[in-house]
Amino acid sequence: MKKRIFTSVGIVITLAFLFVLKVYVSNYFFDAFFACVACFAAYETSRILNKIGFFGYQPLSVLFPALLIGSNLIGLHYASQTKDLYWILWTILIDLALVVFVGLCAFLYGIFTRKASLNEMKVREIENMSVVRFSFRKTLGTVITFLYPTFLFLFMSFVNHIGEIGLTKFEGLEIDPSVFLLLTALLIPMFTDTFAMLTGIVIGGKKLCPKISPKKTISGAVGGVLWAVLLTACIYLVFGCAESYQALFNVLPIWVYILMVFFGSMISQAGDLFESSLKRRAKMSDSGNLLPGHGGMLDRIDSYIFIAPYVFLVILIVAV
Repeated sequence: MKKRIFTSVGIVITLAFLFVLKVYVSNYFFDAFFACVACFAAYETSRILNKIGFFGYQPLSVLFPALLIGSNLIGLHYASQTKDLYWILWTILIDLALVVFVGLCAFLYGIFTRKASLNEMKVREIENMSVVRFSFRKTLGTVITFLYPTFLFLFMSFVNHIGEIGLTKFEGLEIDPSVFLLLTALLIPMFTDTFAMLTGIVIGGKKLCPKISPKKTISGAVGGVLWAVLLTACIYLVFGCAESYQALFNVLPIWVYILMVFFGSMISQAGDLFESSLKRRAKMSDSGNLLPGHGGMLDRIDSYIFIAPYVFLVILIVAV
């Protein structure tokens, strides 16, 4: 527990420092941070899939976040220059095209390096499988890491620049709405995970999904949602005391914000359970040991992988 607390404090300090840099220096520090996090998480996902049987090209999995964040930043640059939201939609399509293109290159590489593929199959004791099928299976494992966690998690970069991309109702604001909205995206899983654990310990009761995550309880899941809503609503009211945020909160009234957090908290827990199901299939307790007390990077961001596109989508609906 001490290790978990110390690591959590370190994470909070790091995020606070990044927010200071975001407000006073540049948004791009968070982009670099998200890219690094995605690289570690993609590596751990590749290890999990490897144990399941989708071996993959691990170097590609680790390097792909750098390619995708570059694509996102180029799209965000043109969106901020033209104030045209279509640049973001094109960027998302280009990201998906990169997933397909790099995946196809990996598949062709596996076929054309037939000897290396046969040697790997021999080492892994894989029999009765053609090189083409083996290459396809490796490519599939690699492409999965491109999508989960990289493509989904890096929607955080869009949230990080949400005030620059030409959303109609955000034009003319005195403040950068991305500060508050990115903070919300980061706090929803943080509050949900923390208070779901504490509520589950205090109340206990029936297990939520005993076959996937034996420690999670229904009371903890409900408590996580309620506390996330309550605490984020308090933060909303604190920001609301500043006159400069009144225009933003006219676009995002508190009832919309509470609904966003409510469903976001449930999505956060679904993301946690999804990663737990992958680890269960791989017979692993943690995705890694990078973060003492928390496990691996994927264990820490599993709740954020689906939250990132969710928050971005909600903001688009509200602000366009």
